[in-house]
Amino acid sequence: MSMPAEKILIVEDEQAIREMIAFHLSRAGYETFEAADCREARHLLTDNRPDLALVDWMLPDISGLELTRQLKRDKEYEDLAIIMLTARAEERDKVSGLEGGADDYITKPFSPRELLARIQAVLRRLNVSATEVVRSGVLELDIAGHLVLAGGDEIKLGPTEYRLLHFLMTHSERVYSRAQLLDRVWGANVYVEERTVDVHVRRLRKALTDASADRYIQTVRGAGYRFSTRDV
Repeated sequence: MSMPAEKILIVEDEQAIREMIAFHLSRAGYETFEAADCREARHLLTDNRPDLALVDWMLPDISGLELTRQLKRDKEYEDLAIIMLTARAEERDKVSGLEGGADDYITKPFSPRELLARIQAVLRRLNVSATEVVRSGVLELDIAGHLVLAGGDEIKLGPTEYRLLHFLMTHSERVYSRAQLLDRVWGANVYVEERTVDVHVRRLRKALTDASADRYIQTVRGAGYRFSTRDV
């Protein structure tokens, strides 16, 4: 029995570009849905849950960046993979897109081969995050058992530290600001100070110290935190 095709939502107001993308994605075996603006995209999302969304930055109603931010604040869509498509190639624009919640950022013009490669890379990361056991360095996160192990020994964590580690391990190598961590770990409707993140990061590092895994929780000065097993 063949696996169902992965679904991709294309949000692009230029019809020629939208149809070109849909053509190449369909040839590659994906099921596609097309929207010309954010309102239409929202309507499609209520009826079809995609695996990934391609979102153009410049749209006629609200910007694709704002749509991405809205979706990432929504519990129903916070795990939806999003790749932004835009002609804006400045570094500050790329940073804004990634900080807004995009999983990747592709500047126009792009080739179909590059687009497909980027989509496949993002979906691979998403599938890894959905597994029941995540291993990185000396740590093993047993999602089904709600356990953290190092060398077979359990590391005791509080519920918030567990959620924080779970999020960082399943989104490794990416830097998240304190505000982003509050949204993704605590929830968009929970109002606590950003310095609360620092407190729980310190607690998490302390719990990981005996396993020499505290170094995996890295501070990126002026930006936030990331999980990485690479040396800084």
